[in-house]
Amino acid sequence: MSAGDGAPRRLVDLVIEEEGWLDAVPDIEALAERAARMALDGAGIAADCYEIALLACNDDRIAALNADFRGKPKPTNVLSWPAFDLAPGTAGATPAAPPAGRPDAPVALGDVAIALQTMRREAEDASIPLKDHAIHLILHGCLHLLGFDHESEQDAALMEGIERRQLVAAGIADPYSEGDAAQPPVS
Repeated sequence: MSAGDGAPRRLVDLVIEEEGWLDAVPDIEALAERAARMALDGAGIAADCYEIALLACNDDRIAALNADFRGKPKPTNVLSWPAFDLAPGTAGATPAAPPAGRPDAPVALGDVAIALQTMRREAEDASIPLKDHAIHLILHGCLHLLGFDHESEQDAALMEGIERRQLVAAGIADPYSEGDAAQPPVS
């Protein structure tokens, strides 16, 4: 099903809680859609059959969420709440596929929150474009919804491999390169 004008159905339901996002990343809606589709594409999943909720918030809000859900009362760059436990039982294995959705009955994959101030600080510290870092963080958060993580070296290699391929294909520098332009780690 399309948006009615021939365009694909929106994957991301974006809530902008921090108004500063509109100045920092005026095209945050299109950027979020692009990054989420990159994640699903990288995992081999049809984006038009799913939905993702994204909260664009500030450091205070993400610190409260981090405290509530992870017991860490401090800001972080991105948090994810998967709707399904898709994690594989073996380190480095591919996560299970999410339940099948359809374009006319998409399945909600979960929620992602991203903090403007932390993201901006990390981008400035690493001398990378703010938009590039935002795409990376949203891509990363969406991969968590799909059962990917970085708890073991094998899992990190799998997840980072998808991120690298998708970002480089989009013309964004490899975030895990050892060069000066490497992006800061995501949590």
